[in-house]
Amino acid sequence: MNYRSSLLALLIMLTSLSASEVVANPSLDLEEVIVTANRAQEPWLAMTRTAAVVNAETIAQTQAVHINELLARVAGTWISRGNGQEHLTAIRSPVLTGAGGCGAFLMTQDNVPLRASGFCNVNELFESVSELAEAVEVLKGPGGASHGSNALHGLIQVRTPEPGAQRNTTQIEAGPHDYARLKHLSVQKQLVVGVSATSDDGYKADSGYGQQKMILKHQKSIGAFDVINSLAVTNLNQETSGFVQGINAYRDPDFKKLNPNPEAFRDVRSARLISDWQSESGKFRVTPFLRWTDMRFLQHFLPGQPLEENRHRSLGLQSSAALTNNFTIGFDAEQTRGFLKQTQTGETRGSPFLVGTIPSGKHYDYDVTATVAAAFAQYDWSVSEDLLITIGLRAERVDYDYDNRMISGRTKEDGSTCGFGGCRYNRPESRSDTFNNLSPKLGFNYAFGQHRLFGQLSKGFRAPQATELYRLQNGQNIADIDSEALESLEIGLRGTTARLSYQLTGFRMNKDGFIFQDTTRANVDNGETRHQGIELEGRFALRDNLVVSANWTLARHRYANNPALARVAIQGNDIDTAPRSMGGLQVNWAPTERVSGELEWVHIGPYFTNPENTNRYPGHDLVNLRSSLALTDVWQVFFRVTNLLDTDYAERADYAFGNERFFVGEPRGLYIGFRRSN
Repeated sequence: MNYRSSLLALLIMLTSLSASEVVANPSLDLEEVIVTANRAQEPWLAMTRTAAVVNAETIAQTQAVHINELLARVAGTWISRGNGQEHLTAIRSPVLTGAGGCGAFLMTQDNVPLRASGFCNVNELFESVSELAEAVEVLKGPGGASHGSNALHGLIQVRTPEPGAQRNTTQIEAGPHDYARLKHLSVQKQLVVGVSATSDDGYKADSGYGQQKMILKHQKSIGAFDVINSLAVTNLNQETSGFVQGINAYRDPDFKKLNPNPEAFRDVRSARLISDWQSESGKFRVTPFLRWTDMRFLQHFLPGQPLEENRHRSLGLQSSAALTNNFTIGFDAEQTRGFLKQTQTGETRGSPFLVGTIPSGKHYDYDVTATVAAAFAQYDWSVSEDLLITIGLRAERVDYDYDNRMISGRTKEDGSTCGFGGCRYNRPESRSDTFNNLSPKLGFNYAFGQHRLFGQLSKGFRAPQATELYRLQNGQNIADIDSEALESLEIGLRGTTARLSYQLTGFRMNKDGFIFQDTTRANVDNGETRHQGIELEGRFALRDNLVVSANWTLARHRYANNPALARVAIQGNDIDTAPRSMGGLQVNWAPTERVSGELEWVHIGPYFTNPENTNRYPGHDLVNLRSSLALTDVWQVFFRVTNLLDTDYAERADYAFGNERFFVGEPRGLYIGFRRSN
């Protein structure tokens, strides 16, 4: 791995830069303006749906090693950390894993998706520059008219700083297992420069990673337009650790630091170039963009441990026009060229069946050209001064042109046959597929005093991903699957006073046609699930220097039919990895102008780890402590203690092949850093 040399190079570059940031008492500020909902600024109070913001002060206070530390503050949201920077996502859903688990959430940065439609990755938030973010926004439930495929259960946006009032920050920090991170952010009137570099040897054996990120933004006026051009670049080199196995292995000191897959790795690079043109009147906006991603990783979880290589590059355009003060239309288009290759260099080990059906050599090698075209419209009807009705509709078409670059069928690379009826990996003939989807929404917002009653009825969708259509196994020659669809109803109450901000929401969602891999390893779409729950989040200032923030979720996620995920009936069962309760509490105290601190409690309730609901993880509660001290007007020192009570816990628990499996949570860790501000 080469991340140490990258870290040194960044340190040398940082010595030539100056820095500053004023860190206020952080909290989950529910009075934020939301950008994500309609790709334009919108007051949180006036929205017809549930949204939350983790603001700049909270990001600065948390100094998250992983983005899951930030989003633990958002009700109904759980970013389950894997090893290093890997993760799985839950937003008003279970943690979605395996085939079909990718694509249910839209991840964006500055309104542009991190990955193209059809080419998602479950870990794709590590391709964002969240370490340098101005805010992280979460929209829950279907994306509505402004967002298309993948905005099914929800949307996460990383919002980066824009040019403006001059401020600069440089900081360095260190932590357990040789963790080190350098960050610099410089905001000028027309320019933003941000860099971050992290080195971590990992808690478990052979599990370190190095990560570098950069954001550049430049603002200028061209004619009647305000233009912001931005470039975001990320690089991750990671040694990956797999599950530890055994009953309660996450509590066993002899197992906790073991890495059963020291040979595993993941290398990921990404770049996005965005040019955002907005008219001075704010009524017209057009955003062309370029996107590129490249990933190599060892699939240590598969027999034979094949290497996967995937890459895609995109050219896209987003646009919107306000025809009147309350009627907006838009058009989005994107074309992506991607490829995937899977190659096994060694011989398969295991049973005669595995050895006979999983040969060495190339398993897959294909290109996919994806074209997306969408049109949307939204009408905001002010029925009275107190009542707003919003109607929106999005129509989207996704076309895939798939080109198989190997011999079709379930043969070896050279065309020879496997035993036991054929090879596991099956390559379909080259073909084209088209998916057409509509996403309507109807919402309202009713004001009474400082409070708002709001609600939304909406439908979301996600087109099948390329791997679900063309990465087939066994005897499946065609994946006859269609788009997933989710119908959502939510009703809520929110408000603000001088000392209180709150949001209470109830939701119910029905998802039909969810895509999964059945017990014969075929990709099918006959799953049905039901989701309902209550979410509460709020902030209360007990005094000017003492603020309490909280979020809590009670929810139930169940199978509504008997999909072939198991060999027994599972209708009515809880979906696996779906806690019925989640939440957190943060107490922020600033006893003086120079000292601030936060005590945090994070709760993950019990959940079943298999569809049959025969195995269960008991849940966990964690306590974290954070504090900062202003040494001078320029220098600050900050520290944090994660897992203060040294609790044994699992970041995620799983049950498969007759074994309990765990991603082990880290023990107590002390991080300390220095920040220079001017």
